[in-house]
Amino acid sequence: MSAASPVRVLIVDDEPLARQRVADMLAADAAFTVVGERDNGTDAVTAIRELRPDLVLLDVQMPGLTGLDVVREVGVADMPLTIFVTAYDQHALEAFEVAAVDYLVKPFDDERFEQALGRARRMLELQQVDSLRSQLLSVLQGQEPGERLTTIEDPGEPAVAGAGGYLQRIPVEMRGKVRVVPVGEIDFIIASGPYAELYSGDRKHVIRESMQNLEDRLDPEQFIRTHRSVIVRLELIETLHKGAGGDYQVQLKSGRRLRVSRSRIEALEKKLGL
Repeated sequence: MSAASPVRVLIVDDEPLARQRVADMLAADAAFTVVGERDNGTDAVTAIRELRPDLVLLDVQMPGLTGLDVVREVGVADMPLTIFVTAYDQHALEAFEVAAVDYLVKPFDDERFEQALGRARRMLELQQVDSLRSQLLSVLQGQEPGERLTTIEDPGEPAVAGAGGYLQRIPVEMRGKVRVVPVGEIDFIIASGPYAELYSGDRKHVIRESMQNLEDRLDPEQFIRTHRSVIVRLELIETLHKGAGGDYQVQLKSGRRLRVSRSRIEALEKKLGL
């Protein structure tokens, strides 16, 4: 793509109204041109190979092949820049895992859409496509379809994985923008219905992710689940308290107290060397 050429875009979404809205927004910007629309993953794979777009706006949840399956099926070397679109923000982790340019959570506003397009255009102008493909290769290599991958931060930056492939960064949607929170900044996590609240100092970030998934993907040498609704950074635990009724709590260095279930006390004591 030359600097003067419009960005050629393929829209993939199984919802007709969603495709139409995206097409209408793109039509208002001369820097982009829609070269095709598809309503399923299988046809998307064919269109990517035949039309060779510069950018794909790709729905995550679709019948048959999902958006993530499309990436794997097309192959790293032939995958254009990708902006994932999803109705469920729990897919944010997976979108970043395959080095997406960005992800949009429905319903998104015009400003958020323009931010994602601007980011994609800057990457194309700076010729960072090969860098993105290298990241795709590094995270998809050796993985089976449907297998969880390692979260990375921003396209154009190297992927970072801890020992065992544990989470290093967690993307959070805030006021129409995406902020990537380093796991090293998280003090503790508390479940709140279908959401998880990430506490970092005096800041709180909310994501739609299960505690079980977070527990499985956080380094057990750094974090421990003390209760079905609590995950704590081990190095911040200062004191273990036992209440009169046999209930336990951990007190953090900040003074904050968090619950400990009786079924988890033995594992906690072992981690603390008690």
